[in-house]
Amino acid sequence: MVKPTSRFVGRITVTQDEEEIVRPLGQESLLLRGARLKNTKEIFGVAIYTGMESKMALNYKCKSQKRSAVEKSMNTFLIIYLGILLFEAILSTILKYAWQAENQWDEPFYNQKTEQERNSSPILKFISDFLAFLVLYNFIIPISLYVTVEMQKFLGSFFICWDLDLYHEESDQKAQVNTSDLNEELGQVEYVFTDKTGTLTENEMHFRECSINGAKYREVNGKLVPEGMNDDSPDGCTPQLIGEELLFLKAVSLCHTVQISYDQPDGLGGGGESFSHANGFSSNNMEYYASSPDEKALVEAAKRIGVAFTRCSGETMEIRTFGKTEKYKLLHLLEFDADRRRMSVILQTPSGGKVLFTKGAESAVLPFTTSGEIEKTRLHVDEFALKGLRTLVVACRHFSPEEYIDVDKHLSAARTALQQREEKLQEAFNYIERDLQLLGATGVEDKLQDKVQETIEALRLAGIKVWVLTGDKHETAVSVSLSCGHFHRTMNILELLQQRSDNDCAEQLRRLARRINEDHVIQHGLVVDGASLSLALREHEKLFMEVCKNCSAVLCCRMAPLQKAKVVRLWKTSPEKPITLAIGDGANDVSMIQEAHVGIGIMGKEGRQAVRNSDYAIARFKFLAKLLLVHGHFYYIRIATLVQYFFYKNVCFITPQFLYQFFCLFSQQTLYDSVYLTLYNICFTSLPILVYSLFEQLVHPHVLQNKPGLYRDISRNSLLSFRTFLYWTLLGFCHAFIFFFGSYIMIGEDKSLMGNGQILRANRQLMFGNWTFGTLVFTVMVITVTLKLALETHFWTWMNHFVTWGSIAFYFIFSLFYGGIIWPFLHTQDMYFVFVQLLSSGSAWFAIIIIIITCLFPDVVKKVFYRHLQPTGTQKSQSLSAPQTQTLSCVESLCCYQHGQSGCSRLASLLEQVSGPCQAADCHASSRSNRSWSDTENFYSNDRSILTLSPMESTHC
Repeated sequence: MVKPTSRFVGRITVTQDEEEIVRPLGQESLLLRGARLKNTKEIFGVAIYTGMESKMALNYKCKSQKRSAVEKSMNTFLIIYLGILLFEAILSTILKYAWQAENQWDEPFYNQKTEQERNSSPILKFISDFLAFLVLYNFIIPISLYVTVEMQKFLGSFFICWDLDLYHEESDQKAQVNTSDLNEELGQVEYVFTDKTGTLTENEMHFRECSINGAKYREVNGKLVPEGMNDDSPDGCTPQLIGEELLFLKAVSLCHTVQISYDQPDGLGGGGESFSHANGFSSNNMEYYASSPDEKALVEAAKRIGVAFTRCSGETMEIRTFGKTEKYKLLHLLEFDADRRRMSVILQTPSGGKVLFTKGAESAVLPFTTSGEIEKTRLHVDEFALKGLRTLVVACRHFSPEEYIDVDKHLSAARTALQQREEKLQEAFNYIERDLQLLGATGVEDKLQDKVQETIEALRLAGIKVWVLTGDKHETAVSVSLSCGHFHRTMNILELLQQRSDNDCAEQLRRLARRINEDHVIQHGLVVDGASLSLALREHEKLFMEVCKNCSAVLCCRMAPLQKAKVVRLWKTSPEKPITLAIGDGANDVSMIQEAHVGIGIMGKEGRQAVRNSDYAIARFKFLAKLLLVHGHFYYIRIATLVQYFFYKNVCFITPQFLYQFFCLFSQQTLYDSVYLTLYNICFTSLPILVYSLFEQLVHPHVLQNKPGLYRDISRNSLLSFRTFLYWTLLGFCHAFIFFFGSYIMIGEDKSLMGNGQILRANRQLMFGNWTFGTLVFTVMVITVTLKLALETHFWTWMNHFVTWGSIAFYFIFSLFYGGIIWPFLHTQDMYFVFVQLLSSGSAWFAIIIIIITCLFPDVVKKVFYRHLQPTGTQKSQSLSAPQTQTLSCVESLCCYQHGQSGCSRLASLLEQVSGPCQAADCHASSRSNRSWSDTENFYSNDRSILTLSPMESTHC
């Protein structure tokens, strides 16, 4: 873990007048990356924390290769099919030698062995036959599956980039896909780990309210107005603030580390004086820069109200109070750190007095206050937090000359110490920051991004648990979690905070576990800080995970970047192996994004490190809902069906080859022609499944967004479970047996065909040949596997129709062309006129029809049975359609977009003059295979996804 720069300790030796002077170095001497010079032209410095000691290098995590759950399942299935291939090859080899044990089959009269074959080694012959069977059956391994999957992933990823619902118009940024290997993983997410600032929020701070001396104020048109009052003052008339109110604004304008940049008017030269406000620049040319956006927002608010911070030069801080310039001398700066959670400045006022201004978290300041409206301010701070505002408490302390001498002595001693400087500084700071006078509190809003609450709620309904991992302090993180809906108001918030030892942490975890068991009906939320998390993960990992599993939402605050990655890895490697997603916008989120199964970068205001290291990038958090619930759902069902279908059609393809060996004495005679063997996976059955895997939609995108619960139907890799895989495999074997034995029974005894396919007139006892039989089996197979995919298709587009029926037509045209010509470059002409003579047989046509119906009819009955008796949530949503009877142009029904807007209305109006209008019922009949949606369903009018720009029913046109 990186050592905080606020704890930087060093020293420098300066030689002056031949005398060595040792000066201490601390955070005030450290310039962070990106710092800019404001009040001087140049400096001399030494680079520290470079190379592998830099913050990014120490937080860097080696990026591992990510593989989706579908890919892992696919490899497992491939191993099973490899086992089937070896089993079939070994069985065929053994049966061959068992069959040839009889002399009449070992060396028949028509196939006499040579002397070399008789004297060859039996072991070598066995191995040779085994390898021959491996080559014969190797098509059962779907090598083309990997090619099709890669094409589907690559082409399918464009739908995310083209989706206009994922386009952010204000920043002109569209969704970005950095890897297409994880598309389907978007449909399997169970845990979402998100950053807060810049991811859930805009990372833009705006001053909203404040509490001064027990009274609440709000800013209205640049004026500080008490609560309950309107801004009735005339334009341009600013009320004069006095007393505590003015002191509070001065504290806000002076207690900070903000730097000022002046925009130089055209024509003015450079030089050192150009950095000074004394050069004549008006306050309108100033721009504030701060490491904390809260400080910047407070200083800008004070400037709008009338107390403007105008200059910081060396030890001088200058403010302009309602036009009057005041100069303060900066005596000491007590830097902010995570332990104190406050920062202070000690100033010398224009009158010569010494004053301490302090601001920090409520729990870090209020215990040290002794005067002021403490209880009222505490109540106001709670009210601000409930509104989701980031709160800071402001206090002061006036020093007498004697007190300041003592304070200066303590600070100087602590800062010049070279041993245990941090501890001594903490003691000095605590000694100084006491007996404070409470001035008030501020409420700054880090505006939530649009629709964050709706997105988190949708993810929760989809069965996805959301964790917020942030480096912010506890109070701020909780308030934002409440405002964004991560924590509900009725949720029981449990805390694991400020644990100092393993025993304390374990005891607190046991108390939380007992409390959850006692209140099992109530939803629980857990808040844990980074220090307590380190203790919990050290020796009590199982107990901590058990508590987290029973919580609906978890918030981790004060997290280091590597701690975020450690939390993700904890759940990623848990026994349940859930699919995790991490989303963030800054460089501190890179480790978390790389560790999760799916990493998503937000194109925010903290650079592009997260985007460059992510798998996907979106402009706003709200886009995550559609990315998972719609795109993830579609990608998963498409590729899951693609994988199962590929194994199914290859089983159908090769099993008849295996069965045929029982009828040819295991002579390794192929059932199909070599051209058919080559083109089966390349041409005849490749395009329908590819188009299906690109355009299939089980449910309309609007329904998926309106009903996030449908996401649960595909969780835990349900469509690629072993049960589903076994079903598709057994279905392939059953269909293959029907192809082979159905063709054999129905055609094998038909004595009207000769071996070459010609009609036999002289001798009617001969059966037709193996090429005719193999071609019949192949024809039935191509048609059946294509129609099987058609049964699985729910969303029909013109492209689905084209490739489905076109593939079948292409097979017939190709076979007629291939077998109808004598090709001069072919060594054999086994298929010459075979296909033509096969189709000229009425019994062959009858066999084709009967076998196809026998294969597919049980599947249709099964689908109808399960849909009516045991429908899933997805199947119930598919029935959300109602026929409409509207008069509509037939042309418009073919050119209709999803919003009911005609894509070719001009063409329709021209053709209507010729053909006339038609009834919607007729259009409905002509396109009844398409899915329609009821107009009573919720409809997102802003959904402009390219996924849904497809033919719809006429009922929506």
